[in-house]
Amino acid sequence: MKDLKPLNARECAVSDRKVIGLDLGTNTGYAYTHGSRPVGAQSGVASFKPGRHEGGGMRFLRFRKFLSDLVGESVATVVFYEEVARHTGTTAAHVYGGLLATLTEFCEEHGIPYRGLPVGTIKKHATGSGRSGKSIMLARADTVFGPGIDSEDQADAIWVLDLGLKELGDEGL
Repeated sequence: MKDLKPLNARECAVSDRKVIGLDLGTNTGYAYTHGSRPVGAQSGVASFKPGRHEGGGMRFLRFRKFLSDLVGESVATVVFYEEVARHTGTTAAHVYGGLLATLTEFCEEHGIPYRGLPVGTIKKHATGSGRSGKSIMLARADTVFGPGIDSEDQADAIWVLDLGLKELGDEGL
């Protein structure tokens, strides 16, 4: 895992840095900011559901292209993602593992620091309880970050971003 210390708020101007939060899955939630505060307008969901005539690896190639587009021409980038310790289904675990492998390989190749944040820690940051349900996370995100947060995946990503900013020493919630 890359060390985040070189890109803290003191050594890299916030306006020069793009911070990204991801909720990995077939429907991947994403959020990003160039500042020190997430906003709903800079978040969304990207689907990596395989097409009818696609091979199994196409979702990961599309995810890699998505990451390239999301990082763009940023001078400095930091990526935080929701670190899931266990899944209830085999397929979900395989998809998560493949997306995580693609993400970490992409970040290593491009020299981008990245860090996983545990699910319970994200929930506690968002709601005060590490056991909060998805609907509570979504409602709280809509209240805190403004309208336009339409899915649980998008809400999770924006909370990952907010907690990541807090870890970097930026504003966050």
